[in-house]
Amino acid sequence: MKTKATARVVTTDDEVDTAIAQAKIYDQYRPKAVSATYRSKADTLVIKLANGVELAIPRKLLQGLANADPREVAKVEIDDHGSALHWESLDVDHYVPGLIDGVFGTRKWMSEAGKIGGRAKTPAKAKAARKNGRKGGRPRKAAVGQRGEPSTA
Repeated sequence: MKTKATARVVTTDDEVDTAIAQAKIYDQYRPKAVSATYRSKADTLVIKLANGVELAIPRKLLQGLANADPREVAKVEIDDHGSALHWESLDVDHYVPGLIDGVFGTRKWMSEAGKIGGRAKTPAKAKAARKNGRKGGRPRKAAVGQRGEPSTA
């Protein structure tokens, strides 16, 4: 019968102390939410960061909150030392650094949100399409040669 070899990880006290010191330095600069409020009049979630920056995000863009009752959205809690927002009754969580980067949900959620924006029919979009059409429409992709270079033919 074979037995699995086990590895033993040895971390020195100096390595632990160095890691703690680095974490303290990082903690000064990482984005931390100090308050989060739902503004019903504007239908936005406003997150105030420790550095004084306020981030306002329309509720309809946030996965899990788009169809939620505004009274439930208002019950936002700050979690994980300012790194996350949590809605207990909705079972929804959002990562603050992700929100800052414009990530309002899963990849699938973000893809669907982009498709909705692309299908929008507004007078401004129609005007831009007509203007582009007068220029000959969308540029054609250049034919690619054997070595990945545009062909000159």
